[in-house]
Amino acid sequence: MGWLDMHAHINMLEVSEEECLKTAKEAGVDRIITIGTCPDDNPLALDIARRNFPTVHCCLGMHPHDAKDWDEKLLDELKPLYQEKEVVGVGEIGLDYYYDNSPRELQKSVFRKMLQMAKEVSLPVQIHTRDADDDTVEILKEFEGQVKGIIHCFTGTQELAHRCLDLGYNISISGVVTFKNAEALRETVRSVPLDRLHVETDAPFLAPVPHRGKKNQPSFVINTAEKVAELKGISLEQLQEQTQQNAQNLFTKIQWN
Repeated sequence: MGWLDMHAHINMLEVSEEECLKTAKEAGVDRIITIGTCPDDNPLALDIARRNFPTVHCCLGMHPHDAKDWDEKLLDELKPLYQEKEVVGVGEIGLDYYYDNSPRELQKSVFRKMLQMAKEVSLPVQIHTRDADDDTVEILKEFEGQVKGIIHCFTGTQELAHRCLDLGYNISISGVVTFKNAEALRETVRSVPLDRLHVETDAPFLAPVPHRGKKNQPSFVINTAEKVAELKGISLEQLQEQTQQNAQNLFTKIQWN
């Protein structure tokens, strides 16, 4: 029984796919969810999952940065793919008002369309939100009780975390929690119920201490897990068991046996 890296971008890593999976296994990470972000990226994520299933699963979506490339035909192209055994969720989707790489109204429109897709195919979502707290919550409220999932790489306020928890979403923590200036995030982790937490890398981004300055990879999820376990006052083994159970409860297509 090993760790799950809830969110990584294997096709964006500098190391090879084979090396990524080898080092992950050596570190005790035996499951990875690799993430699609746009029409060019989704097929790469699915292909990696197909080649490496059941070690690798995937989510397919439309990142807010890429909302400007939205085409309605994407819905018809994506929908049948969500029936594939390797595809366990919809994502990465959401809102990003920090970079504003796509117009905000278009981001919101695409976010709603992808949440509607998740509702139709009965899959959980992986949500990206940055500097868009109120709009994220308001849109999630429109689908309350109809869609579940995680707020991935959570770096927002404690208030945002609990607003999302109240709507039924779980919180996924990346290596940011190990950063020197992340005390507010550490306080948030302390406040989130253990049965609503996940850990991830968001590789190749945001490598945790002691790997700062390196490109992140799934094997580094252990360093994030160590910090989360410390913050929750539990053993690493307890956190591993609980986060696995949390993933099973939410991402029900993942079979651990």
